Amino acid sequence: MIGEFFEGVRTLLRGFGTWRRRPGLMALGLVPALIAAALLIAVLVPLALSLGLISDAITPFADRWLEPWRSLFRGAVSLVVLVAALALASAVFSALALAIGDPFYQRIWHAVEKDLGDAPDSEGGGFWTALGEGIRLVLLGLLVAIVVLLIGLIPLVGGVLGAVLGVTLSGRLLARELTGRSFDARDLSPADRATLFRGSRARVLGFGVATQLCFLIPGGAVAVMPAAVAGSTLLARSMLQRTPLTAIAAEHPGPA
Repeated sequence: MIGEFFEGVRTLLRGFGTWRRRPGLMALGLVPALIAAALLIAVLVPLALSLGLISDAITPFADRWLEPWRSLFRGAVSLVVLVAALALASAVFSALALAIGDPFYQRIWHAVEKDLGDAPDSEGGGFWTALGEGIRLVLLGLLVAIVVLLIGLIPLVGGVLGAVLGVTLSGRLLARELTGRSFDARDLSPADRATLFRGSRARVLGFGVATQLCFLIPGGAVAVMPAAVAGSTLLARSMLQRTPLTAIAAEHPGPA
């Protein structure tokens, strides 16, 4: 389990290796990430400056608490609000970047597929597919943010639990979204994909958590996005090797 988790982390690192082989193509992938990041920064900076007011507003029951417990609790709530906002922001960022930069990321994906050999004939969806999946990602990101915020309101342990849960759930969402193009190109059904993810849970989680943690570093989302697209292609291929299409077909046979 632990080895598989770190194999997912190494898969993201292998995605950075694409810079050596395709530097010009990877550089193009920075452009949509920069645009998406600029839009989000315009929202996140005012939010970060208002964390104290937000924390006071959503914890009126703590007004009668003695110090330092009131300040400590509200500080933890502020942290959870920020983590929840960042969880939603990572989903919005990915959705925006993938929709804006669909032609660039499609070329990165296809280049990695060709380097690996036996590339699928399909283009793996297009702008409207990316837009639809992006909307779904944002909605799921909103749900994660709400769950993280509610968990964070638990006294004493809420701050830590909320932060860990936010990174874990957001990482899983990112991994599932980023591998979507490879699976779309192979025309895999939702049941097929569920089988693949069950067979590589720890690896998918490692890749997603590593990507999410990189996104939390200032400027990290822009720098990592092209490598995450390349790495997700490697991840999808490794999942197919671990659970071959023949095994999927046997588990989910089509109509006679």
